[in-house]
Amino acid sequence: LNSVYLSLGKNITFVRPAYFIISGFIGIPNVKYYYVFLCFVYLVSVLGNTAVMAVIILDHNLRTPKYIAVFNLAFADLFGSSALVPKVLDIFLFNHHRIIYNDCLTFMFFCYTCLSMQALNLVALAYDRLVAIIFPLHYQVKVTHRFMFSLIASFWLFIITVTFIAVGLLTRLSYCQSVVVNSYFCDHGQIYKLACNDKTPNIVIGGLLPILILWFPLVFILVSYSCIGYALSKVATFQERLKAFKTCTAHLSLVIIYFLPILITFTMSAKIHPNARIINLSLTSVFPPMLNPIIYVLQTQEIKVSVKTLLKIRKQSKITVKKVMIK
Repeated sequence: LNSVYLSLGKNITFVRPAYFIISGFIGIPNVKYYYVFLCFVYLVSVLGNTAVMAVIILDHNLRTPKYIAVFNLAFADLFGSSALVPKVLDIFLFNHHRIIYNDCLTFMFFCYTCLSMQALNLVALAYDRLVAIIFPLHYQVKVTHRFMFSLIASFWLFIITVTFIAVGLLTRLSYCQSVVVNSYFCDHGQIYKLACNDKTPNIVIGGLLPILILWFPLVFILVSYSCIGYALSKVATFQERLKAFKTCTAHLSLVIIYFLPILITFTMSAKIHPNARIINLSLTSVFPPMLNPIIYVLQTQEIKVSVKTLLKIRKQSKITVKKVMIK
């Protein structure tokens, strides 16, 4: 059941399907247990990221430029997971494999926007660490609240724009044969490959997006840590180097967790089985949002102190309330 659209002012016909069919895994028995596992990961992610955002809001000591970026990372993780996982569970646990054409493009837009924003958040945190270690005396001047807000806002604007262009270009494609998407969600690459007219602009943007939202951020982060490593090599004592490096461990952990699996998937996508690709992409989409808050709570001294302080205040307030009630 295809809908036919005529482009304004030109005699061009676009054949758009009424819906796409998300195929998911091929030939794997009891695959629903995997989606139940994704549901569990999602719930942990929601709790963890909500807790990190709440701690940053409640503790005035964490109202620093660095924690503006950490808050935005938690927000992007929470928003991205909520855009992806509930819909995936609806598709595969409740057998709603057909997604209306416009709903599929909307689903794609929000998933790609939030997942891409995670990489740019890591760039903001890398810049924060770079200035803090190499230019410690100028940190308060170079990394201000206004600067961090402006940087993150520009990242959101950039990601929303490029994702909107990528999704918008799909609307000029015609789908004459299959509407089965060989993925677990409305995957940009898998959808434009189904088209039967000229796909050149889609191929170009499909090749450009990984460069803009994966390779450039990764190169910047690697260059940043090369500069940090060089600066630390000049520090007199080993203890001073270790102390400075410890402030980077949480961020480095996030970089490895986010970039390593997704780069392996993209560089080997032509060689790996579709089922393996789905597993890699789905785990890459849900695991970093789950692990990010855990890593920051365990490896960041300020957040650990803040959590202990907030719990102590809450405990004391309960004791005070009980005493008042007894009196």
